[in-house]
Parts: sequence; C-alpha cells; structure tokens
Amino acid sequence: MFESFDATILARIQFAFTVSFHIIFPAFSIGLASYLAVLEALWLWKKDEVYLELFNFWKTIFAVAFGMGVVSGIVMSYQFGTNWSVFSDKAGPIIGPLMGYEVLTAFFLEAGFLGVMLFGLNRVGPRLHFLATVMVAIGTLISATWILSANSWMQTPRGFEINEVGQFVPVDWWAIVFNPSFPYRLVHMVLAAYLTTAFVVGACGAWHLIRRTAPRRARKMFSMAMWMAAIVAPIQIFAGDMHGLNTLEHQPAKVMAMEGHYQSHPDGAPLILFGIPNSAEKRVDYAIEVPKLSSLILKHDLNAPLTGLDTIAEELHPPVGIVFWSFRIMVGLGFAMLGIGLWSLWCRYRGTLDSNTWLHRAAVLMGPAGFVAVLAGWVTTEVGRQPYTVYGHLLTKDSVAPIAAPAVGASLLAFIIVYFFVFGAGTFYILRLMARLPRDPTPDLDEGPIRAAGAALANPHGGHHGH
Repeated sequence: MFESFDATILARIQFAFTVSFHIIFPAFSIGLASYLAVLEALWLWKKDEVYLELFNFWKTIFAVAFGMGVVSGIVMSYQFGTNWSVFSDKAGPIIGPLMGYEVLTAFFLEAGFLGVMLFGLNRVGPRLHFLATVMVAIGTLISATWILSANSWMQTPRGFEINEVGQFVPVDWWAIVFNPSFPYRLVHMVLAAYLTTAFVVGACGAWHLIRRTAPRRARKMFSMAMWMAAIVAPIQIFAGDMHGLNTLEHQPAKVMAMEGHYQSHPDGAPLILFGIPNSAEKRVDYAIEVPKLSSLILKHDLNAPLTGLDTIAEELHPPVGIVFWSFRIMVGLGFAMLGIGLWSLWCRYRGTLDSNTWLHRAAVLMGPAGFVAVLAGWVTTEVGRQPYTVYGHLLTKDSVAPIAAPAVGASLLAFIIVYFFVFGAGTFYILRLMARLPRDPTPDLDEGPIRAAGAALANPHGGHHGH
C-alpha cells in the first residue's frame, strides 16, 4: 500500500512522529524536576507540610512522565541506524560523542539519584533526599544541554572537517559544542520547559480550585504556577527574539519562510500577521500585514532592506506553509501565556487570585498550551532547516538509508498504533493522577465535617463530604 510513496518523505514523517511524542515528556520532566526541588527546598525552609504534600503528589507524576520520556527516546534513537544510516555514517563522528556524553553525564546522574528521590525520604533523611532531588533536576538540565548542542550543531555546524569518505570529523570540540545557535536554543528550550510545567501545574491547581477538592494545596500550586508564568513568559519572548536574530544571521532562509517573505523588500519589509502562503505563485494570499514592522523587529530599522526567498535557489527553499503557520502558533501561544501571567498579577494585586473563576477556567484551558508551543517551535526549527540535515553541507535526500517505501510505511503504521496505545494510556494515567489531589488534612469550615463520628450518627447522609 506504500509502494507509490517516497521513502524519504515516509522516513521524515516517522522521525517527526516519534520525536514529537518524545519531546513532550522531557519538556515536562525538565520543568517538573526543578519544581520538585523548589517544593522540597520550601518545605525544609518553612517547615510547612503543604509543600511536602505537593512534592509527594507531583513526584509520582514525574516518575511516570520520566519513564515515558526514556522509553520514547530509546525508540527514537534506533531510527538513526535504520532509516538514517547514511546520516549516522557521515555525521556520527560528531553526533555520536555528543549523544554519548548525554548518557554518561546526565542519564547516569538522573538514574543514580531518581530512586533515592522517589523512595528514600524516610531512609536517607531530608537533607540527603533534597540533594538527590537537586541532582535529578540538574541531570535533566545537563541532558537538555547535550541534546540541544547536537541539534544546534546540525543547524549551525562549526569545528569540523570533511574527510576523504565524506564524514564530518571534529577538529575543535569547543566550537562544535558551543556553536553559534546553541546558547540561544538552550535558553529558549529550558524556558519553554519551565513554562510548559508551570501551565500544567497551574491548570491542575485551577481545576481543583474550581471543584474545591483541596483548596489549600490547590491555592499554593496555582499561586506558584502563576508567579512562574508572570516572570518567565516575558523573558521567554525576549529570548525568542534574540534567537530569531541569531537565526536571521545564520539561517536566513528559515526566517524568510517564518515571515512569509517570498520577495525581497529593499525599503523595509512588512510583518505579515496572517495569510495563506502560496508557494506556486510566490506570495502570501489574503495577507494581513503591518508595513515595515518586520524590518523594525529584525533589523531595528523601519527602512532596513530584507532579502526574500527570491534570492535563493528554489530547490533550497524550506516548506514555507508549514514553517509560516507553526511559527505563528508558537508566538501566539507565547503571548497568550504572557496574558495569563499579567492577568494573574492583576488578580493577585486585587486579592482575587484564589476566587477569580474566569482566570481559573482560562488556566485550565491553557494547560496543554506549553506542549503545543514546544511542538510548534520544533516544527519551525526542523522544517525550517530543510532541505538540509546538516545545514549547508548535507541534504536530507542524501542522508536517508537505501530503504524501500513499503518497509518504512509499515514501521510507521506500527509506530502510530503502538504509540497511541502505550503513550495514550500513560497520558490518561497522568491525567487521572492529577485529578486525584488528596483533600487537605484540615478542611475549610464551609465544607463541613469529614467522617466525624458524631455527625455521622446525627446525619446518616452527612458522610458524603468525605468522598
């Protein structure tokens, strides 16, 4: 059934599918590990049991998400040896060690301390247990560092030579690791992970505030999440702008696709807010644009000239439609997160953070926003790099293994079925865990008694409050 398909396209779809499933779990676990460290630090400092209760609640969710991230990552890495063996052969001398360093430093650190963090509080004591939690959080950040270094090298390759058999061989590891786009990509991704976690925690807290199941714990987690949103969202927008300027310098075609600039603009380029990219006619149909604003954002000058895709050979154009829309989804969700953060500050100032039902409903709706923004951002990054795997040096069509389309299609179909079943079940289980926030030990006065013996005798129907 797949004989009429292109093997390279199927291989790309398969990698995109598996990496999309994989990345949502590290994006969540990176932020959640740091959140757990903060919760335990606050418990040790303030001696308030609510922080320990929240720590125990979220550590179970972290364990499930961490496990699914590990499994999905291992499966994804096998594709380097199957569908992308030519890429592995050519770029392996550089990508291989970077991936190996991630395992030797980050994964071993996480695995070594994870068991202590999950099960060791009553065995090793609070201080050593806190150290284990911090080590797990640091391990997730180190893992992100190595993986993003490898990806950034593919975007802005430096510090290598190409040998006589066409392999990329390292000549300067400092230049390879700290390539031009790496610092911007690392900051952007880590902040995205923190925002993703903040909005999941905020949605969970808002959900329980609406349902009044555990007001004290829900108020605490919702307040912490909204602080993170209010502080990190504007920083993330600034970091994203800096990353965009770096991309303009090193990958101009990607920015042209993001902006929808098919044609050059010698006297200042407009910012196209919305429209339908028409690659056949080399224009954006039904464009809603702000004159010269793109030049102001990218060059800090209203009249600065910006080149378009008309200056690049057509076979080197990235898929404009995908990049154009994924970029707008990411930016739109970023400003929506900023709006929620500012709204929460206003409610905090008014003293209505815990009682504003409309804010709570908005926070619940924004719960998945971080995951969608992360996926949209990675689509922008990876599709915008096309038609290259190693930007400017190795084309995607020259990276794929000599495979038949039916074989790739069959494995892709198997991946889709298994992934949706396994990870769908895992995600459903996480949502069930989030919905089961234990009641506060001391209920609010307006909630009535919980299983009080005298009340149960006086009112045989009063026991329903305890469920």
